Amino acid sequence: MEKSTDAPDVQEFPTIRCVAANAHSKETRNSDEAKNGKAMGFVLVHAGAGYHSESKAKEYKHACKRACQKAVEKLKSGALAVDAVTAALIVLEDSTFTNAGTGSNLNLSGDIECDASIMDGKSLHFGAIGALGGIKNPVLVANRLLSEAQKGKLSAGRIPPCFLVGRGAYQWALDHGIPPCSLDKMTTKFSLSAYRRNKRKMELAEKVEMDVIQTKRRRQSSSHENDAGSLDTVGAIVVDNEGNVAAAVSSGGLAMKHPGRVGQAAHYGCGCWAENAGNLNPYSTAVSTSGCGEHLVRTMLARECSIALQSEDAHLALLETMQNKFISSSFLASEECVLGGVIVLRTCRCAVQSEASQNIQALLVEFLWSHTTESMCVGYMSAQDGKAKTHISRLPPGAVAGQSLAIEGGVCRLGSSVN
Repeated sequence: MEKSTDAPDVQEFPTIRCVAANAHSKETRNSDEAKNGKAMGFVLVHAGAGYHSESKAKEYKHACKRACQKAVEKLKSGALAVDAVTAALIVLEDSTFTNAGTGSNLNLSGDIECDASIMDGKSLHFGAIGALGGIKNPVLVANRLLSEAQKGKLSAGRIPPCFLVGRGAYQWALDHGIPPCSLDKMTTKFSLSAYRRNKRKMELAEKVEMDVIQTKRRRQSSSHENDAGSLDTVGAIVVDNEGNVAAAVSSGGLAMKHPGRVGQAAHYGCGCWAENAGNLNPYSTAVSTSGCGEHLVRTMLARECSIALQSEDAHLALLETMQNKFISSSFLASEECVLGGVIVLRTCRCAVQSEASQNIQALLVEFLWSHTTESMCVGYMSAQDGKAKTHISRLPPGAVAGQSLAIEGGVCRLGSSVN
């Protein structure tokens, strides 16, 4: 990892890339020595689990870098985790290279319908929108739903909504001061050309008789033609200076999806999860997922990962969850190719002794990412770092996407002096 003059203590976990359930793994360990500073938080983001071409790697990394920087700016100003994670998602939604907000996949009707959700680990409140069109930053609506719910009941004792879809979500957004955005401003040349290309393929498929083998061959050969269409959700997870965690996720959904389809990015326990430590949980945890929405919904992967992270070994726990609760899940037994990815973190407070015999209250942040797709783009940064670190994780040579997984990550210690 890159070192800055005022960086926190950072150490990479051993890298384990599993080609199959019982395959051999490769381990490496690197550590950076850096100064302790005031604990002001940490952010980890992803720009989708799917296929990231080398030709566009720079753009994906740049989007992650800017998302991390924006979240850190919020953390440095004293913002809570839920506000920082929202700031990161807005940057990712605004990028024309991600499948969220601007540049999202078009559905069968040629419209953009987005899903997004956010969860606050401190209050455990959740806000989500599904199949929402006409709003530039869907995460803003999800965040507003969360904040409005925290205010309590509505008039006549009504329960405030935490999940809205379609036209109702759009009208609610307008009523709460979120401006509309026209379809032509959210559509890019790339997303429009991809839609037209996919539409021609569908029309051809409906006219020509093809057997199962021919269909599979064509899908495999064209799987990389539309890089953005192969990507899914973007997301972010944050821990703030107080140790609160938050998670968010946003997606334009699958290319050529049926109008009204809602993916995992809006579903509770599927797209994101955040939960502060409590009496039963020694660790605060945050999770954001990406990939094939239907696979993630049927396995509730975000919630499963959060539960697993309460184990002693976070690295092993995530590895086993991705293998046993996702790839080999009984709920996906009929699927030959299980596609998805996650970013996770967990935190705890611990006292350490410095060389100057000064008592330091450290916030230990363990962060990981894992995916069964060909690649996953991530970025991470602490509020004490000079710049964000970005990385495109890929399956090792010979690994089969949907049947294999990669897992990587690190640990970051943020310390502040205690009088």
